[in-house]
Amino acid sequence: MSGPPAIEVTDAEGADGGVVLRGILDFNEAAVGPSGRRPLSVLVRDPETGAVLGGLTGRTDKGWLFIELFHLPEALRGGGLGAALLARAEAEARARGCVGAWLDSYSFQAPAFYRRQGYTEFGHVPDNPPGHTRHFFRKVFAPG
Repeated sequence: MSGPPAIEVTDAEGADGGVVLRGILDFNEAAVGPSGRRPLSVLVRDPETGAVLGGLTGRTDKGWLFIELFHLPEALRGGGLGAALLARAEAEARARGCVGAWLDSYSFQAPAFYRRQGYTEFGHVPDNPPGHTRHFFRKVFAPG
């Protein structure tokens, strides 16, 4: 390298972000060992077309399930399907050796739902977005 590195600000997504991710994963693995990082999705499909209608996505990593995205269309809410999806994700996480799960939810989304499913709040960020709160929840799985 001749001279100082260049700094770039961009909103482009793609392979460049993979370099950053790979770097932090390698750094973390050197510190704590292999993470066991694996994607996890629990999806709801239309029985006739097979199209994905909703579900949850995340990953298991370092002995925890992280739920990144969770969405059901309005017509599928309120009948226990969300709780069933969450239970399926938790069961798979346990099978993968996880000790618990964590996620975040905005105040206008579903914090009450997660509390009903046994999740406890461990932090929050007020005014994220302005006028609302971002809540962080976790659930430690019972041994067994």
